[in-house]
Amino acid sequence: MARHDDPRIARIIDFFEQLSPAELPRLAQIYTDDAHFKDPFNEVQGVPAIGHIFEHMFRTLHAPRFVIHDVVVQGGQCFLTWDFVFRLKRGSAEVVVRGGSHLLLAEDGRIRLHRDYWDVAEELYEKLPVLGALMRWLRRRVNS
Repeated sequence: MARHDDPRIARIIDFFEQLSPAELPRLAQIYTDDAHFKDPFNEVQGVPAIGHIFEHMFRTLHAPRFVIHDVVVQGGQCFLTWDFVFRLKRGSAEVVVRGGSHLLLAEDGRIRLHRDYWDVAEELYEKLPVLGALMRWLRRRVNS
């Protein structure tokens, strides 16, 4: 669990590490009304659209959570490294996706731009039962 002296960053880290469906109504306290969010699967703008992404995450995955590891802050921007931990269904093996987030903050400390970076092939597809075997085989073929 990462800690930071900057109260803006500490609030953001706490929010993501404690994220649950019950916390989603607080998104407007974390993101500006017109915030932009982009990850390998989504690109949306506005708190309601960002909320839909997190709602979908909680609907489709079992026990998803974020663990923040490293924090780099420079002025109004921040980069976080994290693990996204979840199970595809209750009782299945835990999946860990490693990635990073670049955040640009507004004057009031809320996030105005959130861009996630992670390798979909390595961090997700290779860990899935059937698709994973194919992806690992393809990686070996490309690297040989």
